[in-house]
Amino acid sequence: MIEARRQQLRFGEGLIAEEVSDLREDWMKHADQVLEDEQLVTAVYEALARRSPKSRTRGRRGTPAEVVLRLLLLKHIRNWSYGVLEREVRANLVYRDFTRVGAAKVPDAKSMGRWGLALGPEGVEKIHERVVEIAQEKQVVKGRKMRLDTTVVETNIHYPTDSNLLGDGVRVLIRAMKRIAEIAGQQGAKLRDRSRSVKFRILEIGRVARTKGGPNRERLQQGYEKLLSAVGRVVGQAKRFSGEITKGIKHSADVMQQAALDGLRNELDTIVPRVQQVIRQAKQRIFCGDTHVAEKLVSIFEPTTEIIRKGKASKPTEFGKMVKIQEGENQIITDYAVYEKRPSDSELVIAAIDAHEKRLGCTPRLLAGDAAFYSAKNETAAHDRGVQRVCIPSRSTKSAERKREQKKRWFKQGQKWRTGCEGRISVLKRRHGLRRCLYRGDAGMKRWVGLGVIADNLTHIGTVLAERKN
Repeated sequence: MIEARRQQLRFGEGLIAEEVSDLREDWMKHADQVLEDEQLVTAVYEALARRSPKSRTRGRRGTPAEVVLRLLLLKHIRNWSYGVLEREVRANLVYRDFTRVGAAKVPDAKSMGRWGLALGPEGVEKIHERVVEIAQEKQVVKGRKMRLDTTVVETNIHYPTDSNLLGDGVRVLIRAMKRIAEIAGQQGAKLRDRSRSVKFRILEIGRVARTKGGPNRERLQQGYEKLLSAVGRVVGQAKRFSGEITKGIKHSADVMQQAALDGLRNELDTIVPRVQQVIRQAKQRIFCGDTHVAEKLVSIFEPTTEIIRKGKASKPTEFGKMVKIQEGENQIITDYAVYEKRPSDSELVIAAIDAHEKRLGCTPRLLAGDAAFYSAKNETAAHDRGVQRVCIPSRSTKSAERKREQKKRWFKQGQKWRTGCEGRISVLKRRHGLRRCLYRGDAGMKRWVGLGVIADNLTHIGTVLAERKN
C-alpha cells in the first residue's frame, strides 16, 4: 500500500531536523519548500499507484511518494548511482532530513531503481512542468527572454566496430541458448559453443587493423570471412532453438521454467535480427567498400542509438540522442526534448516558441540562438508571433543591411546572453550526468534527461531565492 506522505514521525526526528538546520546548503532550504508542493507529490503518487490495480489499498506500506520524489532528485542533483545514494543517505543526517527519510530505514538501491521505471518519462515531464510553474509563481522566471541550444547525450555503449558488435551478439545468443539447454535438457538440437573461436577471430581482426602502415585489406577480408561464417552458424542455431521452443520440442513440465523458456525465446527473436543487420553492414563495408549503410546499427543493446556529427574538433562523432535545451531568465530550463531522429536546428525554433507560450503563458520579447537556428522563414514567423527581438545570426549573409543589424548593441548583448546556454549544457553534463545516459532504451533516455533538468532547475530556484533573502 502506498501513501502520499508519512502519516507519523518517528521519535527523534525533531532532534535530527534541529541539529542539521544550520548544516544545509543555502539552496536546500528553499528547494525543500518547493518539493512540499502538493501537485508534485500527487504526480509521483499517481505514477506509483499505476503499478498495480490495488496499490492504494492493499499490501504492506511502501515508501511514501514524497520520499520517492526527493530521493530520485537527490540522486540526479549529486549525479550518484542508486548504490551511492543509498549509502550517502544512510550516513548523512542532512540528506535524511532533506529526503524525509528521517529515522526510518533507507530503501535499498534496487527498490529505488524500480521507482524510476514506475515514474516513466510521462511522470518526469509532469514534475518538470510543475517545477517551472512554481519558478514562475515565485518570479524566478518571467518569460521575457528565451534562448535555446542542442546537444548530444550519449547512450551507454562502447565504441562500435562491426567485429565487436558481432562478438556482443554471439555472447548474448550463446548465453541464452545455454540457459535453454539447462532448462530443456537433451531435447531437440544440441548447443555448440562457438564463442571461443569468435573471440579469436575478433582478436585477429584487431591485430590486422592496428598494423603499422595501415591495415592489410586482404588479410582483413579473410578475417571477416571466418568471423561472419562463425556468427552465421550461431544465428542459425539460435533460430533452431527458438523454433523448437515454439513447436514444443524444447519444453518443461514446470510452469515457471516454461515461462523462462518463453522469455528466452523472445530474447533470441529480438537479438537475431540485430545480429543479422550487423552482418549485412559488415559485408557492405568490408567487401563492397560502402560505409554509409542505411539504418546502420551501432549497438546490439541500444539499437535506436544515432550517429551524430556536430562539428566538434574534440569529438567529431557522437553516439546517442539529440536533446534540445530551452531556457528563460535565471538559467531556468523551461523545456527540453529528446528526439528519436535528429532534426535540423532550424526546424526547432517555432516549436520552441510554442513550448514557451504553453509553459509560461506569454511570448518572449527576446529570442536568442546560434547560427544553426537561423532561417529567414523562422525570423519572419517569430516576429509575426510577437517576438520583438530575434537574436539569431546569419553567418552566410551578403546583405549590408543584415550585417549592420547584427552589429547593433541589442543584438550583440543578446548573443552574449545566448552563450550562457553553452555553460548550462556544460553544467548539465558535468554536474548532473547528461554526458552519458545510464538508463536503458528511449524511455530511459527521456527519464535521465528529464530528471537531470529538474535537478538543475531545483538548485537554481533555491539559489535565486536564497540570494533574495540575503
